[in-house]
Amino acid sequence: MRIRPGNAYPLGATWDGRTGVNFALYSEHASRVELVLVDADGGERGVQLRERTAFVWHGFVEGVGPGQRYGYRVYGPWAPDEGLRFNPRNLLMDPYAKAFSGVTRWEDGAFSYDIASDDPDRDRLANPRESRGVPLGVVIDPSFDWQDDRAPNTRVPKTIIYETHVKGLTMRHPEVPPELRGTYLGVASTPIVRHLSELGVTAVELLPVHQFVDDKFLLDRGLRNYWGYNTIGFFAPDVRYRSGHRVGDEVRQFKEMVRALHRAGIEVILDVVYNHTAEGNHLGPTFSFRGIDNPTYYRLVPGEPRYYFDYTGTGNSLNVRHPQTLQLIMDSLRYWILEMHVDGFRFDLAATLARGLYEVDQLSSFFTIIHQDPVISQVKLIAEPWDLGEGGYQVGNFPVRWAEWNGKYRDTMRSFWRGDGGVAGDLGYRLSGSSDLYQSDGRRPYSSINFVTAHDGFTLADLVAHDHKHNEANGEDNRDGSDHNLSWNCGAEGPTDDPEVLALRRRQQRNFLATLLLSQGTPMIAGGDEIGRTQGGNNNAYCQDNAIGWYDWELDEERRALLRFVRRTIRIYHEHPALQRSKFFKGRKIRGGDVHDIMWLRPDGEPMSDDDWHNPSTLCLGMFLAGHGVDDVDDDGEPIRDDDLLLVLNGSHVAVEFVLPGFRGAWEVLVDTADDHAQGRVGGGDRATLPAKTLALYRAVDHERTYAT
Repeated sequence: MRIRPGNAYPLGATWDGRTGVNFALYSEHASRVELVLVDADGGERGVQLRERTAFVWHGFVEGVGPGQRYGYRVYGPWAPDEGLRFNPRNLLMDPYAKAFSGVTRWEDGAFSYDIASDDPDRDRLANPRESRGVPLGVVIDPSFDWQDDRAPNTRVPKTIIYETHVKGLTMRHPEVPPELRGTYLGVASTPIVRHLSELGVTAVELLPVHQFVDDKFLLDRGLRNYWGYNTIGFFAPDVRYRSGHRVGDEVRQFKEMVRALHRAGIEVILDVVYNHTAEGNHLGPTFSFRGIDNPTYYRLVPGEPRYYFDYTGTGNSLNVRHPQTLQLIMDSLRYWILEMHVDGFRFDLAATLARGLYEVDQLSSFFTIIHQDPVISQVKLIAEPWDLGEGGYQVGNFPVRWAEWNGKYRDTMRSFWRGDGGVAGDLGYRLSGSSDLYQSDGRRPYSSINFVTAHDGFTLADLVAHDHKHNEANGEDNRDGSDHNLSWNCGAEGPTDDPEVLALRRRQQRNFLATLLLSQGTPMIAGGDEIGRTQGGNNNAYCQDNAIGWYDWELDEERRALLRFVRRTIRIYHEHPALQRSKFFKGRKIRGGDVHDIMWLRPDGEPMSDDDWHNPSTLCLGMFLAGHGVDDVDDDGEPIRDDDLLLVLNGSHVAVEFVLPGFRGAWEVLVDTADDHAQGRVGGGDRATLPAKTLALYRAVDHERTYAT
């Protein structure tokens, strides 16, 4: 085996397509780096990387290629009080590996300190035993026939996101072949693509698919880190979602999934976790970064570098202020865009990435670099705009080009439909695109990612069936998960046979989904809500890799009816540009008359007053959208026109008579959450009866249009 100097770039393991592989690893503080090549029988061969360029240790190894498994042993000072935790007895994962051989084997060791010691300061004691429990990196062949794959040409204002989990979506679907359930190829299968296409969503947002670690404390309870927010490999699609046993084949299968979804006109957005890693705090395991160069990759406490800053509740925070850690993240993002063809990212706890010393800094290096990057800046960028640190709630404060999960939208809609008073003012902002959050800094209504439910929290079916969380299955005595759910069980906690309660729950589910789809902004549906998915009241199912977390596709007639309702409402959304504005409302008059681009109406048909907005008893209102006030052009530059629409929401506990605007001759019912089959017309100036807890959408009748169910 011949070793040549090789190159310091690119980092990771790169096959030249012919004679061998270039290996490159960054470590500023190491004194020596050994590449460990592992054969099929587990035999190891050490290769010293003698070349060091700009803190990158590198070498080209001839005679190896795709399928080769490898790791590293990194030598340097063991000085935890100085932030240095080198221990060459630890076999380490390559941060740039494109694939891994499997998952963590805790029984084979994963700690650089002496975890077996009784010393209360045992993290200061180097582990004297060999530790080989990490998965090995795998050299890949990156070639793939994309067959002229192109990202769907989805205009940003028309995006509908479907947040889902690779395994949860596919594991119980009866039409997905058993060998594909729970895998990337399962998502690419015909029944799943057909469901997404018929639903009408334009993008899937996948919960983390980067290689992650199952926490030992969960495994000890017989549980798993199902959601995957415990990343250790930022370039590798997780091996758990591979079909078959061929090492490294998950890379090809992930690409097949993307190609299949793109063919159906569906974008792929990845939920990414660049705020922390699976290595935890000073008592955590050593898989990779900690043993390669601890102070480079982690935010250490000044004056006490034995300890880690923790803005995430996971034990550590990545040191995004360091150029190498920034490069790692940027290289990872570009890899998923250019090599894996993904269309965007949702950044978990994104406020952590913006932190300076103690404050969230909108102009941090992270956002500056992304803003100028010609590749990353052109895809969809979505922030979860909060973390657990002081001042970490940053909704509305991210830079231009960034969309945000709008937690204020979620809370306002839950409060309104629960019947809480005093939210009318917030409701108006949320329905019309949250201009109070996004207009002043150059962003658009679609910067608001509107959602009512997500993976974290109650499903929609549970939101309307539970006042309290029921997380006993998590093994933490129901102490985990949020207690602030703004949920309402509609009169009975959990399962019930009461027909009135069940009818109200059905209507509430439709209220939430219709409001979400008919508000300005970008709607995000939590996967499974369209089929009434329940987690039995568990609002923190992060560890439930079982029937609690997986979708139940055996639909009774009630759940099929809900699915039909959602499909129909999404079709209406797609057909009405007035629901997809790319600019904020101006409140200006249209056609030189008294009709404005948006008007807010009371039940008596009169405009809302300041007193109405501030009145805690205001629980019913109407939002008029002028079809000629869309203020946008199509792809040919022609002005966009639509029908006039009227959205009426009755969040009160009693029926309300609502006077429809008299400046139109008649109004056609498009959506009625109290009656899936409602149709007909109401004359302008006439009254329409809205039962308690009901939403209705009307279209001004200028011409005939039908919406098949």
